[in-house]
Amino acid sequence: MAKIEVNRICNANVYVDGNSLLGKVEECKLPEVKVTMTEHKALGLQGKLEFPSGLDKMEATFKWNSLYADVLAKVANPFKAVEVQVRGSLETYGNSGRTQETPMVAYLTGVFSKFPLGAFKQHDNVEAETTMSVTYCKLELDGTTILEFDALANIYKAGDVDLLETYKTNIGG
Repeated sequence: MAKIEVNRICNANVYVDGNSLLGKVEECKLPEVKVTMTEHKALGLQGKLEFPSGLDKMEATFKWNSLYADVLAKVANPFKAVEVQVRGSLETYGNSGRTQETPMVAYLTGVFSKFPLGAFKQHDNVEAETTMSVTYCKLELDGTTILEFDALANIYKAGDVDLLETYKTNIGG
């Protein structure tokens, strides 16, 4: 019989420039790493092909459960990069219940490109959502790098593998 394990991450905390925002962020959507594919067609081929040609821009969104002057003043400046950490606990479940808890950390650097002033509704808390244009991201599970991308330093790693190593050598940088 196969041993079934289920992984779950049900909560997290967000840090901006090292400061905990515990209880201030209602929802955080990390960026998607989307490979840009370029179509290739040629005489003699019966079909078209696609090959990777880089990565698309990345965005993260943060839904705040109210307005917080200390945090929003940092993200209101589109000319200064902000460092964000999202820390969670990956829980593994099996037949006997929870069998393991592993730290998950996402590191982001970028500038905020969308800054709303809030949405007001009678008897409801004010909510605001900001959008971050991400130039750097790194995902770690239990201290092991899963993915690292830095658009400004030409870094793209999957696990321990530098996917741009040969490319950087070939272009002299």
